[in-house]
Amino acid sequence: MRQSAIAVLLFGCATLCAAQSGANWTYEGKTGPLVWGRLDPSYQACSKGHQQSPLDIRSTHRDKSLQPLEFHYMAGPMTLENTGRGIIARVDPGSDLVANGIRYHLVELDFHHPSEHPIKGKLADMEIDLVHRSDDGKVAIVAVRLNQDRGFPNALLSSLWARLPKVAGTSAKVTELVSAGGLLPEDRGYWTYIGSELTPPCAEGVRWYVLEEDLSISRDQFRAFANLYRMNTRPIEDPHGRRIESNE
Repeated sequence: MRQSAIAVLLFGCATLCAAQSGANWTYEGKTGPLVWGRLDPSYQACSKGHQQSPLDIRSTHRDKSLQPLEFHYMAGPMTLENTGRGIIARVDPGSDLVANGIRYHLVELDFHHPSEHPIKGKLADMEIDLVHRSDDGKVAIVAVRLNQDRGFPNALLSSLWARLPKVAGTSAKVTELVSAGGLLPEDRGYWTYIGSELTPPCAEGVRWYVLEEDLSISRDQFRAFANLYRMNTRPIEDPHGRRIESNE
């Protein structure tokens, strides 16, 4: 097995193990985001960190040195998992992202309702976070915002939602060959900043790429997810002086 494939598999295991080993957390109530940092010593960054995500995309700075994102996504099977907090699509090794000279491997797709990142205070209906990791452990997440319209349903979501696991703790295999590229808008312009994972332990040092153009989904596709999870997003975090840069 190639070294890159081994790294991807290890990251997937580490992510799942971390989610299962710490104290229980939720998106609402007594174990919601406001107290994540007090639930477990390993979660302290959630309340004490200065590079937390998500951020409201408001004031941005153009950086002409930022390069276009290169998506090298391959078609293959995916495994959909209902975690009890949301839906995750785990992908087989082979799909890569090259971002400003660093190659990352696509690990999973995380679905949120509503979007995690607002634009000037306005949330989208949903957000898909495409999680990537490099061979040396760097994490990059590409955020794609989704909004309902009256047009055609998204083809890739149609394939995934046909096998959407509706019970917490269950999973379903999407055996046909599908590519995460079906969840990318045509315009790949982006905003970028250094932030964190969106869930405990809220590890920092994550490079975020929030795509400027949103993606259209049908009302039925939106409702299929919203009926399962009416809210699985974290509140906006303090930027603590961080700059949000744009490549165009």
